[in-house]
Amino acid sequence: MLTGKQKRYLRALAVNEKAIFQIGKDGLNDHLYTSVKEALKARELVKISVLKTCETEMNEIMVELCANTGADLVQKIGKTLVLYKPSRNRIITLP
Repeated sequence: MLTGKQKRYLRALAVNEKAIFQIGKDGLNDHLYTSVKEALKARELVKISVLKTCETEMNEIMVELCANTGADLVQKIGKTLVLYKPSRNRIITLP
């Protein structure tokens, strides 16, 4: 679980990042979960954009992504999510 200070720090890092995943009409699937897990291992901080064509509710997407990837939700703004999961070789040092 992340503290407020850690979330603020991670949000500041995520501002300049572009969304590397888009969730569209296909919604959530196993391929997306594995791709996000691999990206979290490599980057630790991942930004995901949910398109208007996605029929799944935003709250359901947040819960499912966090549960299936083991990541913490850092931020949700509109249709954009930021997830964080520390890897073995830490890239981001939290305050």
